[in-house]
Amino acid sequence: MAVIMGNYSFLFLGVSLFIAVFTYIMYKMLSGYLHKWFLMKPIPGTRSTYLFLGDALMFKPNAGEFFRQIVDYTQEFRDAPLFKLWVGTVPFVALFHAETVEKVLSNPIHLDKSFAYKFLHPWLGTGLLTSTGQKWRQRRKILTPTFHFSILTDFLQVMNEQAEILVEKLEKKTGTGPFNCFSDITLCALDIICETAMGKKIHAQSDSESEYVKCVYRMSDIVSHRQRTPWFWPDFMYYIFGQGKEHDKTLKVLHSFTQKVIRERSENMSYSEADIDSDQGQKKRQAFLDMLLKTTDEDGNRLSYQDIQEEVDTFMFEGHDTTAAAMNWALHLLGSHPEAQQKVQEELQEVFGTSCRPITTEDLTKLKYLGCVIKEALRLFPSVPFFARSLCDDCHINGFKVPKGANAIIITYALHRDPRYFPEPEEFRPERFFPENSVGRPPYAYVPFSAGLRNCIGQRFAQMEEKVVLASILRNFSVEACQKREELCPVGELILRPEQGIRIKLEKRMSS
Repeated sequence: MAVIMGNYSFLFLGVSLFIAVFTYIMYKMLSGYLHKWFLMKPIPGTRSTYLFLGDALMFKPNAGEFFRQIVDYTQEFRDAPLFKLWVGTVPFVALFHAETVEKVLSNPIHLDKSFAYKFLHPWLGTGLLTSTGQKWRQRRKILTPTFHFSILTDFLQVMNEQAEILVEKLEKKTGTGPFNCFSDITLCALDIICETAMGKKIHAQSDSESEYVKCVYRMSDIVSHRQRTPWFWPDFMYYIFGQGKEHDKTLKVLHSFTQKVIRERSENMSYSEADIDSDQGQKKRQAFLDMLLKTTDEDGNRLSYQDIQEEVDTFMFEGHDTTAAAMNWALHLLGSHPEAQQKVQEELQEVFGTSCRPITTEDLTKLKYLGCVIKEALRLFPSVPFFARSLCDDCHINGFKVPKGANAIIITYALHRDPRYFPEPEEFRPERFFPENSVGRPPYAYVPFSAGLRNCIGQRFAQMEEKVVLASILRNFSVEACQKREELCPVGELILRPEQGIRIKLEKRMSS
C-alpha cells in the first residue's frame, strides 16, 4: 500500500511539475505577446488584425497577389512613418522611408535577421545570410578577404566566357520574333556562380531544363509561403497538412548538388603544390570554395564541412538568382526605352569600337552610363524586394515606440519609389544616378544591396557580372521589349521576378 501511495505521490509530483512548467512557459509567452500588442497599439495598422492570428488570415495565398498586397499597404500608409503587421503572434513594423530605414540599418545593435529567416535554415543553415551575433561577425571577418578586388578580377575571365556562350545562344533567336529570355540569362548566371564559387563547370547553358534552377525557384516559393502562414510554423502541422514533404524533396536536390561539388573539390585539392597548372605554368584561378577549404577561424581551426556547406549554398542561391533577376529587369527596361539603349550602345562603341575582344576591368570603369542603367533597374526592380531585421533593443521611430523582439521589415520596392528623392518614381531614368544628380540624396533612400554593417558582401561581384553580361549582349544585339510594364506582374517571393518571364525580340547589330 505504501508503495502504491508512493507511486501516486511521485506521479502527482510529476504532473504538478509539468503543469507548473507549462503554465510558466505560457505565461511568459502570453505576457510578452500582450505586452507588445498593447505597446504597439498606437502604430498604424490594418483593421483586420485578430488576436493570436494577427493579419495572416487576410494575406493572399498567391505569391504575386501577396506582393501586390504589401505594395498596396505602402500606398495606403504612405503618409505614415511606418505601419504594423502581425503574422500570428510575431509583430512586424514596415519601413519604407529613408529616415526610418536608416534608424534600423545604421544601428549596430539591430544586426540579427528576423524570425522569418529561420525557415531558410534547413536550406542555407546559419551561414553569412542567416547567422546572427558572434557567429555572423566571425564569418563576415573570415569571408571578406575572398571578395577582394584582385580576386574578383580573376573571375572576369569566367564571366566573359559564359557571356560569350550566352551570345551564341541568343544569336540563334535573332529575327525569330518574341521569346522569353529569363531562362537564358538565369542559366548563364548559374554557370558563372558555379565556376567562380565552386570551381566547377556544369554547362547549365546547354541544359535548358536545369533541375537545380527549378528547385531554387520552388524552394523560394515554399519558404515564402510558410513565412506568411503561421499555422504552418510548427513542424508537425507543416508535415501533416502543409508542404513539408515537398520541402524535403526539393531540399535534397539542392543539397545533393552542392555536396557533390564540395566533396569532389576537397578530394582533388593539394595543399603541397602551389596551385601551379603543369600544362600552362600559370597560377590556377581559385574558386571561393578553394578559399573556404583553406580558411581558418580565429582559433586557427579550419572551417568544418557544415560551415563550408552553409556558405556554398548561400553563395549559390544569392549569387545566381539575384543577379539573374537584375539582368532580366534591366534588359526589359532597355528594350522599352530605345533612347537609353542607344546611349549604352554609343558608350560601348566608344570603349570597344567594332572589336570582339573580352571585357577588361579598365573597360568596366569606363562603362559609366551602363552602370547608371543597372542602378536604375535595381531601383525600380530591386532583386530583394523586402528584407527584415529583429530589433535587439527598444526602438523609437518617429515618435512611435517599437519594443525589443519586434521585427522591422524594410520594403525596398516602396523605399525606392519615394518621390522626394526620385521624382516621377515609376519613370526609368538612368540619369538619376549621375554624380551631380545624386548630391543630397540620403544614403538610405536607395539600398538594393541592403546597407550598414550587414550590407551585401557580394555586391561588387554582382555589379561586375551584370556589366559584363549586359555589355556582351548589347555589343551584339539591339533589344526590343515585348511586354508593357503592367504586364510584367512582379512576384516578390525571396527574389523579385516577373510572373511570366521577360519577353524580348533581338536584332543583330550591324556594327558588331
